[in-house]
Amino acid sequence: KQDGAFMFKFKLGQKVKVTISGETGFVKGRAEYEDSHNMVFIHYKAADGRAVDNWFRESELDIDF
Repeated sequence: KQDGAFMFKFKLGQKVKVTISGETGFVKGRAEYEDSHNMVFIHYKAADGRAVDNWFRESELDIDF
């Protein structure tokens, strides 16, 4: 916590990877909840080639270099 607010693991616009699938995309939004996990909204290319937007827990993502 910093000044009473939780810090997010990822920055807006940062390139991230979905750890279970290896799909990569960019952070478009973030949400924090009092009684749940921080969530990250990413735009990414799915394994089948489609462009997808979806919410993930921070713990399901990793930094992609």
